[in-house]
Amino acid sequence: MLLKQVLEIYDLLDRSDASGNLVKDYLERCGGEDITVTPVHGEGGKTDFIKIVVSGKNGKISGGNVPTLGIIGRLGGLGARPEVTGFVSDGDGALAALSAALKLIEMKKRGDSLEGDVIITTHICPDAPTQEHYPVPFMGSPVDMDQMNNVEVIDEMDAIISIDTTKGNEVINCNGFAISPTVKEGYILPVSYDLLQVAKRVTGKLPFVFALSTQDITPYSNGLPHLNSILQPAIATDAPVVGVAITTEVAVAGCSTGATHGLDVESAARFAIEVAKDYTTGACSFYDDDNLKQLLELYGDGKKYQTAGMKK
Repeated sequence: MLLKQVLEIYDLLDRSDASGNLVKDYLERCGGEDITVTPVHGEGGKTDFIKIVVSGKNGKISGGNVPTLGIIGRLGGLGARPEVTGFVSDGDGALAALSAALKLIEMKKRGDSLEGDVIITTHICPDAPTQEHYPVPFMGSPVDMDQMNNVEVIDEMDAIISIDTTKGNEVINCNGFAISPTVKEGYILPVSYDLLQVAKRVTGKLPFVFALSTQDITPYSNGLPHLNSILQPAIATDAPVVGVAITTEVAVAGCSTGATHGLDVESAARFAIEVAKDYTTGACSFYDDDNLKQLLELYGDGKKYQTAGMKK
């Protein structure tokens, strides 16, 4: 279980002076060895991006060839101060990703290293702006999506799970978490059977899957409506990306406080840990490579959907 880790990380994030260095110092005291904080300024303010690398026994860092999993905590901000006081619903993605990072650090310290490397990235901003969105307001971000992808999507990530609060919609309506179909190089691929099995063992119930439209996997900069930013990492990489959406039965605004459900965040973080275990041992695949090759032969590449589109 990761309840302890979720509570400890939440205590670091639910404060007006939350920062990357505050989290870094804590993770280093817990045994973290490779943690980088990068302050980035944008039109909406400033945020601290944080990258945590947990090396594996046979990962690329140590000269091995085991693939690297990326875990990205997606959000606009942890808080919307001074407009609202406290930790907002939108912060759950960072909370889950950092809780998973803490657990991986503790596992390695206690002798339970994974086979491969895991890279966790997210950002920490206690005073992000808000923006209008139907059916409930979204959190904005102090930086734009290109800035976010440039820092959070790392070339060494061979596959990515992107964890994001996904409550402000009427598309997926359940308490807990849901996964997306795999997205790779502009294509929405079938849902990974292996990831469904991980979700089932983590939750003890039938897994939830949320729908995607083509425009959900295109860049924000094209001006089209998007479910949220959960699949935006897919526009910046050729690696397969799967969204892990922390969800609710009713639409909840990203800028709402008091809306974090600890057990839902814990299950999403635990899912990330279990995917890391299976993916780095070869027991879990995000997509069928033969099927993708046939798709590309029949229809060509879909990389145009990773761009802002044709200019008129």
